[in-house]
Amino acid sequence: MLSTAAVEQARRDIEAMSRSGMPLTRFTDEACAALAVVVPFVAGCVSTFDPATTLLSSIRKLGALEGRNEHDVSWAQIEYAGGDPTAMVRLVVAGTPAVGLHAATGGRVERSVRMAELMVPAFDFRDEARAVFTDRGGAWGSMSLFRGPGDRPFSADEIALVAQLAPAFTRGTRAGLLAQRAGEGPPTSSGPAIVIVDAAGRVVQSSPGADARLLQMARAPRSGDPLALVHTLVAAARRFARGECDVSPSVRVRTHDGTWLVLRASPLSGADDRAGEVVITMAEARPQEVIDLVAAAFALTARERDVTVLVLRGADTREIARAMRISAYTVQDHLKSVFEKAAVTSRGELVARVFFDQYAPRLGEQPGGHR
Repeated sequence: MLSTAAVEQARRDIEAMSRSGMPLTRFTDEACAALAVVVPFVAGCVSTFDPATTLLSSIRKLGALEGRNEHDVSWAQIEYAGGDPTAMVRLVVAGTPAVGLHAATGGRVERSVRMAELMVPAFDFRDEARAVFTDRGGAWGSMSLFRGPGDRPFSADEIALVAQLAPAFTRGTRAGLLAQRAGEGPPTSSGPAIVIVDAAGRVVQSSPGADARLLQMARAPRSGDPLALVHTLVAAARRFARGECDVSPSVRVRTHDGTWLVLRASPLSGADDRAGEVVITMAEARPQEVIDLVAAAFALTARERDVTVLVLRGADTREIARAMRISAYTVQDHLKSVFEKAAVTSRGELVARVFFDQYAPRLGEQPGGHR
């Protein structure tokens, strides 16, 4: 039985953290530490998604999983194979905020391929609590908590509490992605890097710079193997080729140094030993790709996003009104709402919050291309 006082304290602490504007890694660590007081676990894994595609964009390991990256690719291949009803993407589609594997399988966790083929034999985990972080802007991430052979399974009360806390984790994750400024240094490499994965899941070709890009994604402490992100895209590309989804596979990834990258996957046509190959491209994100994600993170409406884009281009109120065919008063109403959501008080602060913090410092650019 959960202690009411302890639960309320954890709820208050995580809620406060979610509104504090912490960088993502700090929010993840502190919020999960607060959760562990009332929902103990031996290991955990918190991931982020690109809200436009629900594809994996980062991994952070906790507890007994820290430093254990040797099975990340296998996890990604199992997780995104599409058949497990407790897969994160399936929970998002079903609108299920949290689930416990022991309860979902009637106490037979080995009925889950993920548990039977990976979590039990590799880590001796015997139960898993899963939660997804979603809002109207999409799915922003997920959390997996594990218990070992000497632990009791996650209770219905614990799963319910995790579900109740999911909106706070969503808010903190969404804000945390934007809390880190873009790096001041030059890009790690110029131009796109390419990796080709064959039908057996092996990296068979890569271009110069691919290793540098993968290393760039792996520099965060307690992060997972960046090849897990690659294999997530590979699985999505194969589903796309079979017509099982209509969204072209891509994911925006924020690296530890604040750089935004875009990874895209495309299935290749070929015969014999070249059949089933998928090409992954990795490149720095364009401003528009970052702005779209920032708009989603601020929960801007379509009109508010359009106003924000025009502000970033340097348009004044009259120019915005003319471009959008609305009145100047309506423009001001939209701006007021944007300022509130972005926690700024002026257009200059908005430009800094949306553009400079997320993109410009790495390239030494100003809005409009000035240097």
